Amino acid sequence: MGIKKKLFDEYDYDIVDDFLIHYSIMTYQMENLIIYLSKKEQYKQNVEELFRIAHNIKSATMFLKIDPISKLAILTEEVLEEARELDGPANDEFIDWLLAVKDQFAKYNDDIDNDSDIFSDLDTNIIKIPTNIQKIQ
Repeated sequence: MGIKKKLFDEYDYDIVDDFLIHYSIMTYQMENLIIYLSKKEQYKQNVEELFRIAHNIKSATMFLKIDPISKLAILTEEVLEEARELDGPANDEFIDWLLAVKDQFAKYNDDIDNDSDIFSDLDTNIIKIPTNIQKIQ
């Protein structure tokens, strides 16, 4: 049984459908937010929005017991929590890491849409969490 069919079998159709729509939208919105972290004047607002997206994904996927996505969302939320304490702008290493995270969320979205039997493997670049987030000026 595929991932999507299993979700629809285990949960109310409207809950799953709402999740799938919102998850797709949030994943799509991440790219521009991430890219503009390199602009000091947009850093704070974009980090806050990315944190909100990660938190919402975490909450929904924990409820739906979608472990690969919730684990990635937890990690992302923790890293963004640290980034919230900084003034920015973000360095290239952090932006690249977040883009890899966004791509992984998109892969997971495709896995669900295609009703795959299993989720895609995690991009190993995500394991290498950047230790320095802020661009040195």
